[in-house]
Amino acid sequence: MKDRVIVLGSVNTDLVVKVRRLPQPGETVIGGTFYQNQGGKGANQAVAAARSGEKPVTLIAAVGNDVFGRESLAALQKDKIDLTHVNIKDGISSGVALIMVDECGENAIAVASGANAALSPADVTAVPDSVFEQASVLLTCFEIPVETVQVGLRRARQFGVTTILNPAPVPEHVPAVLLSDVDIITPNEHEIARLLDLPKIEDETDARTAAQRLLDRGVGNVVLTLGARGCFFAGAGDARYFPGFPTKAVDTTGAGDAFNGALATAISEGRDWVDSLRWASAAAAISVTRAGAQPSMPFRHEIEDFLRLQG
Repeated sequence: MKDRVIVLGSVNTDLVVKVRRLPQPGETVIGGTFYQNQGGKGANQAVAAARSGEKPVTLIAAVGNDVFGRESLAALQKDKIDLTHVNIKDGISSGVALIMVDECGENAIAVASGANAALSPADVTAVPDSVFEQASVLLTCFEIPVETVQVGLRRARQFGVTTILNPAPVPEHVPAVLLSDVDIITPNEHEIARLLDLPKIEDETDARTAAQRLLDRGVGNVVLTLGARGCFFAGAGDARYFPGFPTKAVDTTGAGDAFNGALATAISEGRDWVDSLRWASAAAAISVTRAGAQPSMPFRHEIEDFLRLQG
């Protein structure tokens, strides 16, 4: 039975400072509040998928043999995520993200990849076929090596698994063959501009043009996320804008991961595009009202209640 969601991605520890405003280059802003959370796009997305869905979630990732890695895995176990295929890399630190968040919820992030950069194609190849045979969706991102992502997408395709690529952060080079193995790509407006070497996406016309260029490169469907403004969908013979849900942002860290994890859940459940994107947008809207990445990921009943109130 194909009822599993696979997340192939990163695991980080987030070291967060909340400040009045983000500093300019060379500037120090004092008076902030510090806290530590588990994060990493792969781990965040796995938590989002697990909390928003009712199907098992498997994480393929790597951590160091250190306190950050152990704390990250302990947190993921609380959400009943299958960690069988998380590799422990001796002699390498776990990933760490340094995050600043301002009063409006905007953030700036620097990441030391650590063990995430050591997650190899061989690690993905070593995952038994049975894991992919049981999966309906694979979700991945670029906080791990591009070649590892490529192998994961190819293996998933071999078993008829729907593939979702959240192309963040955008690497220097994305092989054309990789994009041809992507059923759904979910860039934000900055990422799609960098992927295609385009100017900033200013309006729906720009979004439509950029999305079509990705479709022309072999991607099956494009979901361009636009933050509070919602998202723009483009697929074969279909292109339309979906408005977002108005909320007061406290912290936008992890909002994209909430969207992607919930989207993976919706796709795995066989929902149509309207329902899937509404579900994912609701998860993201809830997440920005809370501090932190993984702690902000909403549970299924919270998304259901939120959408019920929207009418």
